[in-house]
Amino acid sequence: MTYQTVNPATGEVLDVYPNTSDEELGTLLTRAHNCYDRDWRHRAVEDRARVVKAVAAKLRANAEEYAQYVTLEMGKLIAQARGEVQLAADILDYYAQRAADFLQPIPLKERPGCVVETRPIGIILGVEPWNFPYYQLARVVGPQLMVGNVVMIKHASNVPQCARAFARLFDDVDGAPEGLYTNINASTAQVAALIDDPRVRGATVTGSEKAGAAVAERAGRALKKSVMELGGSDPLIVLEDAPLEAALDNAVWGRMNNTGQSCVASKRIIVVGKKRGAAFLDGLTTRMRALRVGDPNDPATTLGPVSSDSALKGLLNQIEAACAAGARVALGGKRVDRPGFFLEATILTNIDSSNPLYTQELFGPVVSFYVVDDEDAAVELANATPFGLGGSVFTADIERGRRIADRIESGMVFINHPTWTAPELPFGGVKNSGYGRELSELGFAEFVNRKLISVSPAGSPPPSVSQAG
Repeated sequence: MTYQTVNPATGEVLDVYPNTSDEELGTLLTRAHNCYDRDWRHRAVEDRARVVKAVAAKLRANAEEYAQYVTLEMGKLIAQARGEVQLAADILDYYAQRAADFLQPIPLKERPGCVVETRPIGIILGVEPWNFPYYQLARVVGPQLMVGNVVMIKHASNVPQCARAFARLFDDVDGAPEGLYTNINASTAQVAALIDDPRVRGATVTGSEKAGAAVAERAGRALKKSVMELGGSDPLIVLEDAPLEAALDNAVWGRMNNTGQSCVASKRIIVVGKKRGAAFLDGLTTRMRALRVGDPNDPATTLGPVSSDSALKGLLNQIEAACAAGARVALGGKRVDRPGFFLEATILTNIDSSNPLYTQELFGPVVSFYVVDDEDAAVELANATPFGLGGSVFTADIERGRRIADRIESGMVFINHPTWTAPELPFGGVKNSGYGRELSELGFAEFVNRKLISVSPAGSPPPSVSQAG
């Protein structure tokens, strides 16, 4: 694969970066292992926290520079890029502040003298995507470094400047040893070799089902833990009693944030009731038509480009195939006539179960819109997907919302809010959306040794036959 910067707003190739050679990769792997084995794993949590806090402070101090890399390489609106930088710094600080509590030994009340300790396991390999170039890294780096692991990151090939910039955060930070964080421009074969290497003890992927399956299979053969955060086709259910204007505003934000390029975007809007459905579609069309296409660095722009030419063509192909199978374009559906990778804000309706779009993920500014008769039909449609990442329910009746949320097959459900993220909220899904969790205390505990320490008094006799396991 080619690691290069292509400006999505213009289509211009700006720079190309060399791949990591096999020899260099071997050197970097040895350095990372030595960092873990001889240094980082032995440090007190307070020492680790000082380093991670310093990295977060450096990111905040250079927030504008770092936001510009995101906008340049993947086309994120500049205000949203700034928000991502702050979120990434917040995640790092969260783990620096909370790790001491998360690492406290857990006494087993049923067995006095027994405790469970949390210990690191080694090098963790991260394969990370382009859509949130810093946030995705922070939610790996924060917990793994604070538990005492070290990380090697293979970032997406279209955000090499973001990847290099994040790695520079560790330069000249007092107490940060070489090998603590390693960025690599690795090939698929090199990623496989790293997973096979006994010094790498776990792998985490955020990306496509195909990429996740390949890494999970490889890690499984090597008997190594993996965490998968893969695709999503999140439903956003609007019940009859939901305040209309607020639900519309949330639906547009939930679908169009990051130009719709988010695994937890509200990709399928499901409205209960024909009258409410017609009103909702009118309001949604008005709001999405008003989005302004333009340079993502311009604060007036509200609809930026998608990340690449291949992403744009893939979306156009999905729209064409959906229409051939009976879907109707209520808004948009075409490439914007200007340089760069711009797609009109699009709404598709009349999608039945025979349409390929019914079970596909749309990774861009395209809404699949459905109207159903009742909440049972809404839940059935919400679950009619191979994915199970997030979901939303909008209603004035919170208890009703809770009951519906309980029926949705996903790792996360938000009531009266689009699916979103924060350092303290566990993030992850079920079904083809993957397994494992990131963020919160759950994310801290994915790549650890939960080590039992059992203490008996000196001079204790051996177990009797009845005690033997």
